[in-house]
Amino acid sequence: MTWSEKEEWRQRFLKVLAGFRLLDDDFMTAVFCNLACVDLLLRIILDKPQIRATEAIVQDTLKNLQGRSVRLDIHAWADGQEFDIEIQRGGRGAAKRRARYNASLLDANALHAGEDYNELPESYVIFITETDVLGMGQPLYVIERTIRGDGDLFDDGTHIVYVNGSMVDTETPLGRLMHDFRCVRSEEMYYEVLAKQAGAFKEALINSATPS
Repeated sequence: MTWSEKEEWRQRFLKVLAGFRLLDDDFMTAVFCNLACVDLLLRIILDKPQIRATEAIVQDTLKNLQGRSVRLDIHAWADGQEFDIEIQRGGRGAAKRRARYNASLLDANALHAGEDYNELPESYVIFITETDVLGMGQPLYVIERTIRGDGDLFDDGTHIVYVNGSMVDTETPLGRLMHDFRCVRSEEMYYEVLAKQAGAFKEALINSATPS
């Protein structure tokens, strides 16, 4: 490869890199390997200011020996609860039955042989989507099982949450978070922990593409 070809490749790479947002899969993976970033997500989306993640794995595969396995964008644990956080640009990847399936595999992998069902942790499947997938104009949708008739919660410990990333209301913590998810410049982000991680990752890639 000639010098001019290398430079052309580098410029294309830098252009692509400049457009990376937290809604983009590879970029999201690099940022949310940081527990503090996962903490921020959970605290804002669930409105639980004190929640603290003890572990988080990005792009974690849950095996299903009898059927389809799944790969979770962010698989996290906090305060005895388990979380699957999915970041989706297109609505197809946030299908309602995908939420159901992911929740089922969280449960299937949560207990060891002989453990009581009551040992199942509270589980959350959270979709952060670029568009309003459910189409009802809400910034946040919380789905719980209820008992038909009186509407009481069934309270089986399963929770599904959809976050509408198209609603960027910078007057609210959630709106500011969605603003940051759509940002291409870390210096324009509201949340310092996200800005720091995103900026460091982009800087490292820029340095790797710059000849010494």
